[in-house]
Amino acid sequence: MPVHPAHIVLLDIEGTTTPIDFVYNVLFAYARKRMKTFLSAHLLDGDVQADIDQLIEENGRDAAQKLAPPLIQTHSDAARLATVAAYAEWLMDQDRKSTPLKSLQGRIWEAGYRAGELRSQLFDDVPPAFERWRDERRDICIYSSGSQLAQKLLFSHTEAGDLTRFIRDYFDTRVGAKRETASYRHIAAALDCQPADLLFISDVVAELDAARAAGLQTRLCIRPGNPPQPPSSHAVIHTFDERFL
Repeated sequence: MPVHPAHIVLLDIEGTTTPIDFVYNVLFAYARKRMKTFLSAHLLDGDVQADIDQLIEENGRDAAQKLAPPLIQTHSDAARLATVAAYAEWLMDQDRKSTPLKSLQGRIWEAGYRAGELRSQLFDDVPPAFERWRDERRDICIYSSGSQLAQKLLFSHTEAGDLTRFIRDYFDTRVGAKRETASYRHIAAALDCQPADLLFISDVVAELDAARAAGLQTRLCIRPGNPPQPPSSHAVIHTFDERFL
């Protein structure tokens, strides 16, 4: 039991609350298959156009760094559509935590959830843990590279029902990258709490290292299907059923 009990549980999603296979083989595959069609249908929407503009800027930086991305062409709507879709797929192949890409994926998933084509998968111990933590008067927050929209969609369309009633707040890459210490300081400031009041649970050691450097408590979550992690001094859990608070 920690000397300073955490009052806020900050959760990663992929590999922590949700199986990695679902994220890659269902969500990512769904967005990839529908990216070009979605862009074609929403090319003139203001929010989508803002995402595209950010992708164009990111594409330019990648080209300048000689990363050989598919180059976005803007001389016509047809060229823009085709090349933005190609670049989005390239980013997915790189597993790039691109904010505009994650925003577009969230918009595509929103349509899928509304159509009943998607339903979120969580590890079985997650819903009862949410109830237990609420009863213990602990707040639950989410920090994921997926957009805030994608996070809310995932937790509102689970096989256990809508779990968003348990969640206080959501953070994505707009607060900073998950391997940067400053991101966790920003989260603590946004929640108006001391970093030590937060317990961050993730399946990635590099993220936990950054969180600990910011003063957060940490737990390394090892789940079936998660890739192996390097040795670390972070305390390990395998399920939220464990009493670690």
